[in-house]
Amino acid sequence: MSQQANQIAGEQPQTLRRELKARHLAMIAIGGSIGTGLFVASGATVAQAGPGGALLTYAIIGLMVYFLMTSLGELAAYMPVSGSFATYGAKYVDEGFGFALGWNYWYNWAVTIAVDLVAAQLVMTYWFPADQIPGWVWSAAFLAIMFLLNFISVKGFGEAEYWFSLIKVSTVILFIVVGVMMITGIMKGGEGAGWHNWTVGEAPFKGGFAAMIGVAMIVGFSFQGTELIGIAAGESKDPAKNIPKAVRKVFWRILLFYVLAILVISLIIPYTDPNLLRNDETDISVSPFTLVFERAGLLSAAAVMNAVILTAVLSAGNSGMYASTRMLYTLAKSGKAPKLFAKLSKGGVPRNALIATTVIAALCFLTSMFGNQSVYLWLLNASGMTGFIAWLGIAISHYRFRRGYIKQGYDLNDLPYRSGFFPVGPIFAFILCLTITLGQNYEAFLQDQIDWVGVVATYIGLPLFFAIWFGYKIVKRTKFVRYGEMDFPASHK
Repeated sequence: MSQQANQIAGEQPQTLRRELKARHLAMIAIGGSIGTGLFVASGATVAQAGPGGALLTYAIIGLMVYFLMTSLGELAAYMPVSGSFATYGAKYVDEGFGFALGWNYWYNWAVTIAVDLVAAQLVMTYWFPADQIPGWVWSAAFLAIMFLLNFISVKGFGEAEYWFSLIKVSTVILFIVVGVMMITGIMKGGEGAGWHNWTVGEAPFKGGFAAMIGVAMIVGFSFQGTELIGIAAGESKDPAKNIPKAVRKVFWRILLFYVLAILVISLIIPYTDPNLLRNDETDISVSPFTLVFERAGLLSAAAVMNAVILTAVLSAGNSGMYASTRMLYTLAKSGKAPKLFAKLSKGGVPRNALIATTVIAALCFLTSMFGNQSVYLWLLNASGMTGFIAWLGIAISHYRFRRGYIKQGYDLNDLPYRSGFFPVGPIFAFILCLTITLGQNYEAFLQDQIDWVGVVATYIGLPLFFAIWFGYKIVKRTKFVRYGEMDFPASHK
């Protein structure tokens, strides 16, 4: 199409390129959420909440994520834009709400890149101790790799993410196969495996409901990234066909990759195992996956799993770089961020937005000043909370979108993809997200002396979000969008 034809169609001469294929979307949908949360922090969830508590928490959060993906799938198939839920929030809730969602999500992934770079430092110390090579060297190297993968073209990001995800998915499948063989006695190393591990001490539900709420944020952080499919919709080929296809597969992949993996861990390793207990977010070089492989006699398991975890870290950072860059681009495109971030390269990449995101991600270098673990945990908590806010935004936007769509008399059969769980899905997701968000650090308020540093680290995302929302609302004098005033340009009565 010529430049003149583009302008007649109301488009910019330069636009994002629709170069992501169905296989890219499928891997992004599941691969984006397989990372250190599953490979490393899963051990901490079993240790803290017991085998039953961990499994139930993963299952419930997994169900919530699936509901969110069907909601996002309906919106993204109908309106495939790179801004995704920030755009939907502005159109179907309030312009200020969409503004806050966009900046919140940009910040979320920019910080998550920093978290992943800290994790990369800790993984690399397995091969190269910090006294030999300073950790910041690895952070700088991996940040440069992520930057280059996103700098050239969206196809570069898509291909890298496809292969990163394929390695992670293959590892989880191999882990489950080996685990099942150990449990059934086909393979050695599973002598102590079985349901009796669910009866040790306080099992299966150690710490009860309070412990489940406590690990819910870790589990939720593990799942973050599944919503990337909404961001990628703006650059995917035939989104009306490929997005629903990817969403339909999410449920079974969550069941396979998360629930089965946790079940295998809980059956083979008692939650009281000292190795499992010391396996928390700060000990990135040890994984329950490694423990299981070693019990099976795979002596090189530690080195292999560290390589896989490194792949997972790079994948998460690569995805985060892509998501935050596209969100900043969309904000600039709609006048909610400086216009220079809306500029595209000849290959359709918003390089100015990419550079800005990379600068923020360089926060990871603070770890060389304050120590790896404390900064890593602080950033983990901060980005975890903002991720839940993004999920809340998806649930609210979908609920109001569907209500407005019906109220204006449009036919649901005209939607390219329709969530079959409305209104239960978005309502369930909203209530659960809100409960986890508000209850994450409730124990801090029950102590004689409140740990305000911990409270601020946990909840900082909430006041920040509302300050941005209402600040924009006051300045721009925006109003909630009424159902009858919603715009559905691509529909026909």
